[in-house]
Amino acid sequence: MNGPAAIRVSASVELEARWDVPDEPERGVVLCHPHPLHGGTMHVPLLDAITTDLLRRSVAVLRFNFRGVGRSTGSHDGGLGEIDDVAAAVEFAATSLSHLPFGVAGWSFGAGAALRWHARDRSEHNYVGIAPGAGADPLQRLPEPESLQPASRTIIIGDRDQLVSPQLISDYANRARATLHVLKGSDHFFYFREEKVACLVAAGLGLPVPAEEIELACQ
Repeated sequence: MNGPAAIRVSASVELEARWDVPDEPERGVVLCHPHPLHGGTMHVPLLDAITTDLLRRSVAVLRFNFRGVGRSTGSHDGGLGEIDDVAAAVEFAATSLSHLPFGVAGWSFGAGAALRWHARDRSEHNYVGIAPGAGADPLQRLPEPESLQPASRTIIIGDRDQLVSPQLISDYANRARATLHVLKGSDHFFYFREEKVACLVAAGLGLPVPAEEIELACQ
């Protein structure tokens, strides 16, 4: 199963995807990439690092390119059609490995799209959002917390994020009853904090990650 895959969203949209599956997977996750119009793809270094970490923890990882990125057909839809992309990827993952519990995670634009899908489809899957997008465009705003089903949700933000307000995200996480991790000294790109972010993603997906492992990551 390792390697390229294709996810059909509609008659006109098929997504380029990739499976990374350990020998004996115990759970899975769909990873959503950052903004398609600013160089975001499923192969950005932070998602590569998270994938590597999750594989050693026996997690199967499905990554995909949003519509209009790489070999994915269609075109960027401002965040609206991308909700359908997330839905199709989650359905594809759950069907492919139906015996595994699945979560969904994303970074920036991908985190926002995944959370909007969570709200629209009333999902109870574990969710991890890394610096979720919350811009002025209504399609980029996070869903109202009241629209979310009760579920395990984790949000990760750097206290120096230059693209998303850490205070806004902190307030939102409180209203959404999400676990919040604020990484001191990190901006939107989490340079040199990749290992710590990966540990927090694993914990947010429900893996037993010792607190001391998270604390020591990238020290």
